[in-house]
Parts: sequence; structure tokens; C-alpha cells
Amino acid sequence: MREAGKILREANLPFLDYVGFVEADTIGKGDVDVVVTEGFSGNIAIKTAEGTARQITDLLRSAMSRTWRSKLGYLLARPAFQVLRDKMDPRKANGGVFLGLTGIVIKSHGGTDPEGFAAAVDVGYDMIRYELLNKISDTLVRHAREEEASKVGEAAS
Repeated sequence: MREAGKILREANLPFLDYVGFVEADTIGKGDVDVVVTEGFSGNIAIKTAEGTARQITDLLRSAMSRTWRSKLGYLLARPAFQVLRDKMDPRKANGGVFLGLTGIVIKSHGGTDPEGFAAAVDVGYDMIRYELLNKISDTLVRHAREEEASKVGEAAS
């Protein structure tokens, strides 16, 4: 992992703003768009985030239904709550990508519904449509060639 992090830091790829290792509390802050992890800790992170979102939703629902003032406040803020609900809907981001394989593998959440499953299929479709595997492979080959050329240049010096 450390070697991969070093390679990504030194690659200076124009399409990649590599942040490096992040703490768990960074995941939900929006500081990074993609988090790469092995399956066990990734599953813990995503399940924790989903459970926390459900808990906050339940707490808000309870608080907003206590008094007539809070109910009125909810009615006034309802469009904002709908935007928040849509943004936090795990079905819309369903589908973890397994990289490092020779084909496309998308892992869908086991308890998802048809909308979530369709989102995972869309992820796979986009990977094919935008030739993601070819782009990753080409980038790795190009990087390996640059590394080799750099080593040859250093050895000649």
C-alpha cells in the first residue's frame, strides 16, 4: 500500500488529485471523491455511514413531529429536506468497483432494491462506455515506461 501511495504521489497524473491515506472521519467530509480500501474495512465504513444517516433521519423525523411549531418548520423546510434525502440516498451511489481484475466487477449492496441495483448496473455500463479498464491499463503501461526510462537515464549518468 505504501509503495502504491508513493507511485501515485510521484506520478503527477493530470486527471488525478491524489490525496493519500485518509482518516475515517475524512470519508464523510467530502474532501475526497474516491476511497480505495480492502473489502472488510470498506464494508465497515460504508455500513457505518448508512446506519448513521438512517439514525439522523429518524432523529430529525422525531424532532420535527414534536410540536406544531416544529411541524410548521418542517413544512417550510421540506424542499431542503428532500434535496438532503436525495443526496444521502445510498441507492444512488450503489456499486463498489473491484479494480485490479481483467474484467469489470461491480459489487452491489446485498439489501438494495431495484433502483439501487440499476445504479450498480449503470456504473458497469459507464465503465465499458468510457473504456475505463483500457485507460487504467494504458496509464499504468505509460507510467512503467517512464519509470524505466528514468532508471536508464539515472544509470547512464
